[in-house]
Amino acid sequence: MPTVVDASDVVKRWGKTTALDRATLKIGAGVTGLLGANGAGKTTFIGLVLGMHRADGGALRVLGMDPWADGLAVRAQVGYAPEHDALPPDVTAHDLVRHLAQVHGLPRREATARASDVLYELGLGEERFRQIGTMSTGQKQRVKLAQAISHDPELVLLDEPTNGLDPVQRDEMLALVRKVGHELGINVVLSSHLLDEVERVSDAVVILDAGRAVAGGTIGELGRTGDAELLVEIDGRGSRRLVDDLARAGVAAVIDGDRVVVALESDRVYDLVRDALAAADLGVRRLQRRRTSLEDVYLSAGDGAA
Repeated sequence: MPTVVDASDVVKRWGKTTALDRATLKIGAGVTGLLGANGAGKTTFIGLVLGMHRADGGALRVLGMDPWADGLAVRAQVGYAPEHDALPPDVTAHDLVRHLAQVHGLPRREATARASDVLYELGLGEERFRQIGTMSTGQKQRVKLAQAISHDPELVLLDEPTNGLDPVQRDEMLALVRKVGHELGINVVLSSHLLDEVERVSDAVVILDAGRAVAGGTIGELGRTGDAELLVEIDGRGSRRLVDDLARAGVAAVIDGDRVVVALESDRVYDLVRDALAAADLGVRRLQRRRTSLEDVYLSAGDGAA
């Protein structure tokens, strides 16, 4: 997977406050969630990627370029949708998207066509000539996304794109983010403090905590972190016998509510669990390997950084 953003020991200070503290991370193709609590350094990192700020230390490459030294070239290939609403209320959605496409270097005729195309793609085709001030919050968020991808960038940075949306609008926006990343083929960095929305749409995640990158990888890789466990739900009363039988076979297991949690120290454990269940004539409601959630990874990473 090609590297879109490569940061090594990046430091950024605002006066006496260190916003990024030797942050080291890689962002590849697809949709990547930039996850962290408010104040973790997400917005500062986005500003560095855009070349709006200069790092105080370390090295940062965006699409193979230095965003500070090659700012114009980087911004020609990068789109950005800010968290806060700074849209002009008396301008139509089409005029705004066309204008910003021209700012990114598209000729006027191409920018005009591109503005219509992208607004249709994001569900605003019939609303494209409405003034932005008359639009709902959900429609304004779509306008911000449209202007960010209007020049067909290689990378788009979305800062809290579901901010202010109700549950239905939020689901629709997340579907559009996934569409941009997988159907339109634009690499996406989704900055958010909401674990569930990052987990729903992202191929990979980078977790920031106190200015440091404390974890990163694909969703599958992060889901395999930690100790592997097998969850067994018994039909009826038999949990204690299963735990005792497994202990005699050298397998660690504990009762957790209505299920038995078995340590998967090797593939041999599956056979031992099967044999113990059969020998005790125990019915099974559920048997599955426990998946580490993104919340588990996030909390573990935060504890490790503290």
